[in-house]
Amino acid sequence: MEATGAEVLVAALRAHGVDTVFGIPGTHNLAVYEQLARCGVACVTPRHEQGAGYAADGYARVTGRPGVALTTTGPGVVNAAAALAQAYSDSSPVLLLSPGVPSDHPRLGRGYLHESKDQTGALDALCAWSHRVTSIREIPAAVGRAFISFAEGRPRPVHVEVPADLLDRRGSADLATPYRPMPRVPDPAALDRAAGLLRGARRPGIVLGGGAQRPGDDDPVTGRLAMLLAERTGARVVTTVNGKGCVPESHPLCLGATLHLSGVRRWLASCDVVLAVGTELGPADLWEDRFALTGTLIRVDVDPAQMYGDHVAGVPVLADAALALDGLADRVPEPEEGAPAPDGRVERERDAELREVARRWAPQLAALREVLPADTVVVGDNSMMSYHGAIVGMPVDPPGRFLFPAGYGTLGFALPAAIGAKVGRPDRPVVVLAGDGALQFSVQELATAVELRLSLPIVVAVNGGFGEIRDGMRKRGMPPVGVDLHAPDLMTLAAAYGAHGRVADGPEELGDAVAEALKTPLPTVVSFQEPG
Repeated sequence: MEATGAEVLVAALRAHGVDTVFGIPGTHNLAVYEQLARCGVACVTPRHEQGAGYAADGYARVTGRPGVALTTTGPGVVNAAAALAQAYSDSSPVLLLSPGVPSDHPRLGRGYLHESKDQTGALDALCAWSHRVTSIREIPAAVGRAFISFAEGRPRPVHVEVPADLLDRRGSADLATPYRPMPRVPDPAALDRAAGLLRGARRPGIVLGGGAQRPGDDDPVTGRLAMLLAERTGARVVTTVNGKGCVPESHPLCLGATLHLSGVRRWLASCDVVLAVGTELGPADLWEDRFALTGTLIRVDVDPAQMYGDHVAGVPVLADAALALDGLADRVPEPEEGAPAPDGRVERERDAELREVARRWAPQLAALREVLPADTVVVGDNSMMSYHGAIVGMPVDPPGRFLFPAGYGTLGFALPAAIGAKVGRPDRPVVVLAGDGALQFSVQELATAVELRLSLPIVVAVNGGFGEIRDGMRKRGMPPVGVDLHAPDLMTLAAAYGAHGRVADGPEELGDAVAEALKTPLPTVVSFQEPG
């Protein structure tokens, strides 16, 4: 096609099925916005580029389609950097598009507006890769490479930069047909070895991570196959936070997202065979840096590097999770005498820890579970209500989802990610869980939710600052420093943005407020005082 760089860029996006872009217009990306409008691509405008990145991430996690963010040069790109680093940590397919300095720009700079020393290099250090195109002809190839990287192997965010002068310049380019890679098929010999170990295991365990999720699929085949293996072998199943919701947490063999509880870690360390699917088994999952397995580790992953991570695979199965589990299920029949009955020890230890860890949140979480539909997408911020409460104390069964900024652990994720999730799946109820400290990192996105008229309950636990850090300071024996913060009047703030607001004085009022918010065609901030 003979066209401007902006026309070629948007045509390449449309060829890959992109119909929504999250971003903020700026001086250097106006040509792209002009073409997006002409092509009917929905443009969602968060109030900060970091919000655009989180929204694209939330969109990707619930739709199974890559989320696309668009910023201007310089500060716009850098503002989105934290969101890209979070998407990298959580293996989320996010494409960040941005202009760059003109193609003839001198390497040492000349004071150009939004000029960065090395914009591409800065982003390359945070995501899978960052690429600056050098011609209009190269634009479709760069976009195509991004979408191939999302579909083949471990999905991670990428950045494509187009020099600002190319966006309005005319040139020729070939729009190649999008390439659809086939799922990675497991090696039958590896499946035979793994199945033999599982059949002979006395104390098997299964760990499911984010790689066991199938975003956009309300019929989680990977989870069903994992539970079938558990039922045939008597294995318990535990998930990481990113794996939460891929299997029914109500199942008697499911331990939930409790990998970080000490009793569950002891059980996992005692297993003679562990099947780990789509997980790093990293310190951020285990809340322990020196965890060691004693049994044989079967790893199922699309990322070859994971076979040689902190926990080296005894049997590596490099494959799509669903195909690998299907192959294992064919090789592990139901035993004639039935699977051995669990002794219940790990469940008793887990339940005792849960009562201690989540007790302060139990009444509020019970009230939320009572009113939230089964298919609710729960988006938690990196707040105490999430990681000490909802992760372990709010069971999720498919097709529900739980989105959380694991690993990198950013603050301000929940509200913009929930907006992206609701835009991507308007048919699904979505709810935000955040503390007052985390909310204020991205509270301006209330304006975006109001503008889109999203039915979005935003549940906020108020503790007047950064409660987890305050507790950490006290454990060190030091006085709290810089963590006791002024808490704004959230009801007045919500009203100023055009949203609704309610204060819940107890669990029953909290449940009633969230139930009402789900039926209200505007966001509703529901705050309550964090329990002591």
